Amino acid sequence: MTSKANGADPEPQQAVQVKMNVLNQYVRDLSFENILSQTQTDAEVSPELKVDINLNALKRKTEHVYEVSIELKVNSVNKATEDTLFILELDYVGVFRIEGVPEENMSPVLHIECPRLMFPFLRRIVSDVTRDGGFPPLNLDNIDFAHIYRNLIMRQKKSEESKEKKADV
Repeated sequence: MTSKANGADPEPQQAVQVKMNVLNQYVRDLSFENILSQTQTDAEVSPELKVDINLNALKRKTEHVYEVSIELKVNSVNKATEDTLFILELDYVGVFRIEGVPEENMSPVLHIECPRLMFPFLRRIVSDVTRDGGFPPLNLDNIDFAHIYRNLIMRQKKSEESKEKKADV
């Protein structure tokens, strides 16, 4: 037998429904330079890759619509000579409608979950461009966007702390 406080049923807590839709994905900017073919080297080529990733997120004017961009730069150098083989730069953008996420949780969603959804498409573009550029297709390993986000937060905190120290002086 259940008891009722003050004769009323307690109201069940309604779970907030999170809705997330990918509205669009597109290449904002793409550059591929095949330096190896320009230099016409006959030396043994042993490539080494350096991959840099930068994430950006912003709220668009339309309610609940956000833009997330993954800026990727791949620099391939010959290990033996340290000559650049190719440089690939890609700015890949996703537009998302996100509802039901509290404001304090929006940043992790934009910097972790949205890039995870975009990554397979970005990977395919990188693979196609490197293959079409005369190199073996570059199949990027999975990227830990949570780790990138944690590093972003740490850099922001350090920046804020250094600003506070300067203000105290």
